[in-house]
Amino acid sequence: MTPQLPAWLDPSPWLDGREPTAVDVERALGCDEPGPRELAAMLSPAAHPFMEVMAQRARALTRRRFGRTISLYAPLYLSNHCTNGCVYCGFASDRAQPRRRLEPSEVEKELAMLKEMGFEEVLLLTGERTSHAGFDYLLECVSMAARRFHGVGIEAFPMTTREYALLAEAGCSGVTLYQETYDPRQYDRLHRWGPKRDYLDRLYAPARAMEAGMRTVGLGVLLGLSDLVFDAVCLLRHAAHLQRIHWKSGITLSFPRLRPQAGNFAAPITVDEAWLARFVFAVRIVLPDVPLLLSTRERPEFRDGMAGLGISKMSAGSRTTVGGYDGAEPSTGGQFQVCDERGVPEFCAMLRSRGLQPVFKNWDSVFREAEAGGHG
Repeated sequence: MTPQLPAWLDPSPWLDGREPTAVDVERALGCDEPGPRELAAMLSPAAHPFMEVMAQRARALTRRRFGRTISLYAPLYLSNHCTNGCVYCGFASDRAQPRRRLEPSEVEKELAMLKEMGFEEVLLLTGERTSHAGFDYLLECVSMAARRFHGVGIEAFPMTTREYALLAEAGCSGVTLYQETYDPRQYDRLHRWGPKRDYLDRLYAPARAMEAGMRTVGLGVLLGLSDLVFDAVCLLRHAAHLQRIHWKSGITLSFPRLRPQAGNFAAPITVDEAWLARFVFAVRIVLPDVPLLLSTRERPEFRDGMAGLGISKMSAGSRTTVGGYDGAEPSTGGQFQVCDERGVPEFCAMLRSRGLQPVFKNWDSVFREAEAGGHG
């Protein structure tokens, strides 16, 4: 049975079927407190002539809030075991590829390598909860990472509030969980089997993480799976709902596009770089204080151009295979193809050449630790 959208998520009041005009876009750009309607206008075809205006506005807002800094992090894939049947994912259970997880000694080795590369923030990723890589395994990996890094995030399966609380106690500071698409019917078609078929469980997981004390929650949609403006407005609504209810925690937003992966799933909707750039600009205009992320899914030239132009946080030197940082030939396939394969020194040199400063340390966590120590 297809779930019903909760009232706080429903985008229909702002998507009334009328195609926005240039006047709507001008009104959106002049709005003091832009919201879903203004976002929809800036993502419409009528906004294309306003790209430069939007880019300059996004740059100014980004610089005002984040200065000339770009925060850097590294993803670490712990396991590619999965029981889900997501048609778009290279880790889906029907993909013919070797499966493995990193054992504790291997996790320590990968973490040491990332530390040597200069990173102070790491994102730990797994597939769906399985007997090979379940909650206890993830908790152990978080504890190991927290001994080395100022910032430890996870991108894994949805969990209970109690499980998120245990992860927070172990040193996890952030949870990333994309809804993939907010369209319930399309979601049902794309997720053929497995726990991830439960749309509402996934939808409410970020709130559970915030209730458990996570400092940040990362949201996003996998661009290309469903109607772009519908998903964009729903993403904004979801973010606003969490900010309103769980105001002590922060949010981040990411902009992943479908990339080639095992299974050769073709995106039903084409998302070109011009639209993606406009999406980033529009979100920055609507949410000036929220960190916006861009991964190595995108071409180096596109990432170079977007750094500081709305985007304030980026991954670098990424590997999407399990145990991908040891320099050996990958023994598993990646979740998706990495497009920007530059190493960390080369990427940092690019940022500096553009007047931007790469930042590895998670200062927010340092300040919070000092606060806790001062009042303990």
